[in-house]
Amino acid sequence: MSVGQSMSEEVRERLYSEAVSITADLVSIDSTNTGDPATIGDGETRVCRRIAEYLDEVGITSDLVESVPGRGSLFARVEGSDPEAGGLVVHGHVDVVPAVAEDWTVPPFAGEIRDGWLYGRGTVDMKNMLGMTLAVIRHYRREGIVPRRTLLLAFFADEEAAGIMGAKWVVRERPEIFDGMTEALSEVGGWSVPVQGRRLYPIAVAEKGVAWAKVTAHGTAAHASRPTADNAVAAVAGAVSRVASREFPVEPTEANTALAAAVGQLAGGSGEVAELPERLDVLGHFGPLVAASLAHTASPTVLSAGYKTNVIPTEAHAEIDCRVLPGGEDTFRDEIETELGPDVEVEWTWEPPIAGPADAGIVEVIREAVRAADPEALVVPYLLPASTDNKHLARLGISGYGFVPLRVPDDFDVFGHFHAVDERVPVDALHFGADVLATVLRSA
Repeated sequence: MSVGQSMSEEVRERLYSEAVSITADLVSIDSTNTGDPATIGDGETRVCRRIAEYLDEVGITSDLVESVPGRGSLFARVEGSDPEAGGLVVHGHVDVVPAVAEDWTVPPFAGEIRDGWLYGRGTVDMKNMLGMTLAVIRHYRREGIVPRRTLLLAFFADEEAAGIMGAKWVVRERPEIFDGMTEALSEVGGWSVPVQGRRLYPIAVAEKGVAWAKVTAHGTAAHASRPTADNAVAAVAGAVSRVASREFPVEPTEANTALAAAVGQLAGGSGEVAELPERLDVLGHFGPLVAASLAHTASPTVLSAGYKTNVIPTEAHAEIDCRVLPGGEDTFRDEIETELGPDVEVEWTWEPPIAGPADAGIVEVIREAVRAADPEALVVPYLLPASTDNKHLARLGISGYGFVPLRVPDDFDVFGHFHAVDERVPVDALHFGADVLATVLRSA
């Protein structure tokens, strides 16, 4: 039985109401992260101070930590009943990507409700999780509920710019904050996807690694009317073209093996990973996200060279965004450098992939909580092809899982609204999420 099912109607309605109102309130605080320190204000700290007020109202103290003034992250502990159980970090980020108000049909920082939908920047990425978590914790305090595990509530700055001034900084400078923590719960996953007449709820149990390659070629400067054999532009262009055209094979991982088995169960077939690319259509709008998770990828993103058409430059540069499957850490970079060839230099920026056990106890707790609220639901592990702050926590031995529970209309693509114009979430999806989280955070 879920916590929501055991509540009185009055208590449940207060939980649901706060999940919506707190989310809307946090959305109304502009915490835009442009990625440029010169243009970032104090919105992150202001969100943290508002969160601290919500916690203080129910007697929970918190600690504001700023990497620099205005770039705040907030932490609070809720003690559990089982001192032997490892602690759980429940985290989200307080920053949001920019929103151009003229492009929106509603003000992006108004937190406005229209026709049963809450609009605003951060409603899915990811102030919804902050609002639902705060509503659940406040509910626990009012009702005298003690979670099994100690919970560390973490609200990070700067996730939208790789966490450099947020989770990455805190893990490096204040690792003691996470003492006793063994697992973490955050984005990206948990929204419903219609599959063969049922609702599938994905949980991210792993994330691809990030490998950014900066490629440089050197040559001899000359007048362009007299071609040179060591043309730097040609060297970079050829190297990037070879990498871009490389086809990486589908590789089995624990996460996509579990997902393939679930898809096979629902749609027929062998349930093998090798067959999954041919069956992604049954996953609808979730399919493209899964497609990016089945193999390594390499996407050229930046090219730069020269300053005048009739001058052959001495240098040319390119940047390639590579995403690496768990298990590929030891071989991937050598493979790419071989493909690029000997005529270029490569400089790497590297964040390794992470993976938690797909059969961990927290996964089963989430599965049971979702089924209590949606009996025909299917909760399945998957591999996130992008990155979250769970990567930074992994440096401390904390296994991260991505699950923000939302039951949404079948035609609503939650991930498609990350960073989108008119970002929004159904109000009743926040009710559902608060109900599920109330069970998960109590029992995990």
